[in-house]
Amino acid sequence: MKEAKQFRKQAKRAKRIALAVSDAEISETFLNLAKAYRSQADVLKAKEKLKPKQKPGKRR
Repeated sequence: MKEAKQFRKQAKRAKRIALAVSDAEISETFLNLAKAYRSQADVLKAKEKLKPKQKPGKRR
């Protein structure tokens, strides 16, 4: 889940930049980037939930 957390961090950063810039096209680009980062984080989180949990002490 570490990767998902990093993607969410990047999404927040991209959104902050989008709100700070005055150029509408650049702002839209950063908002789209933030959306893509959030989507990727959601996918990673969903994959993490599907993985079977290993029991402590047993390695494969």
